[in-house]
Amino acid sequence: MSIAKRIAAKRAEQERRFAEVEEWGEADQPLRLYFSPVAARDIERVQRKHPNFMSNTTLASMVEMIILKCEDEAGEKAFTLEDKPILMGEPASVLAKLFNEVFSADSIEDHEKN
Repeated sequence: MSIAKRIAAKRAEQERRFAEVEEWGEADQPLRLYFSPVAARDIERVQRKHPNFMSNTTLASMVEMIILKCEDEAGEKAFTLEDKPILMGEPASVLAKLFNEVFSADSIEDHEKN
């Protein structure tokens, strides 16, 4: 097996992670959003619209990454680009917290320990 194929197999084994967004929850339960680790292709995709994404991360680019990565528990996309205006109306602190969790999350097991 080539090194690239081993890397791809390892990536496929990586678990999804999640973030809990209390501000978006219902009935005193936070909204749980799932995502896989951010890959180079995800960054490239966001950089097409936001060329300085890595050096000058804007709220609009954070929202683009949230839309790209976040899923519900069943693995369906949580948001579409049509949701961007709604998300852009959310508090910057909520968006930044979710974005940071997407970029630097622990595994589900590590998150549940905390």
